[in-house]
Amino acid sequence: MSVTAGAPSLAALADPQPRFVDAAAMEYFLIEAVQILRHSSAVADARAKKVEDEMIEAGLIPPPTPTPVKARKDAQRDSFGAGSSASGDDDDEGLRARLEAIGLHVGANITERLCHGRTAFADTLDIVKFVCKDLWSACWDKQVDNLRTNHRGVYVLQDNSFKPVARISSWESRTDATKRARVYVAMPTGIIRGALMRLGLHGTVTTETNLPQCTFQVKVPKLP
Repeated sequence: MSVTAGAPSLAALADPQPRFVDAAAMEYFLIEAVQILRHSSAVADARAKKVEDEMIEAGLIPPPTPTPVKARKDAQRDSFGAGSSASGDDDDEGLRARLEAIGLHVGANITERLCHGRTAFADTLDIVKFVCKDLWSACWDKQVDNLRTNHRGVYVLQDNSFKPVARISSWESRTDATKRARVYVAMPTGIIRGALMRLGLHGTVTTETNLPQCTFQVKVPKLP
C-alpha cells in the first residue's frame, strides 16, 4: 500500500504543529470583548429592570426595600480589594463575571494543550509553578516575577508589568485607571482558575492591581 505524496503523517496528525497568535491581536481582542460584553450586559440589565418594574406596577411583586447608604458603603468596603475603587464598581460586576467565565474555558483548554505528553504533577506547588512558568509564558509572553507561599495552600503570584493592564491609563485619575484595570484582569483571573481546575485544584483567585503591577492570590486545597 503506497502513501499518497504530500499526505500528512500520523505523527503530524497526532501532535500537530502549534499555531501561535500575535500578542497584539490578543490585546485587541480583549479590548473588543470588554466593550461588546459591557454593551450586552447593559442591555440585559435594562431588560430585566423593565420586566421587574412592570411586575411591581401590576402588583405581582413588592417594590425593593431601599438599602441604607451606610450599609451600601460598608458592603462595598468589604468586597473590594486593595488598590481598587468602589465608585461605580457594581456596574461592572456582571461584566467581570462574564469575562471570568470566558477565561475559565480558555485557561482549561490551554492547560490541556500545554500538558499534552507531560507526566503528572507531584504536588500543588508543582502545579502552581506550571501556572507561573508555562501558562504565563503561553498567555503573556513572560514568567511570573515573584511567587510566594505560606505552604498552607495560599500562593501569591506577582507580575510587575502585567501585559493586559500595563498600558491602561486615565485622564481623570490613577484611581479611575485602576478601576478600569479591574475589568481587564477578570479574564486572566478566569484563565488561572480554569488552568487550576483542569489540573484538579478547585480554589479561589483574587486580584490586587497597582498599575502596572498585578498580584494574584491563589487559595487552593493541598493535594493528599
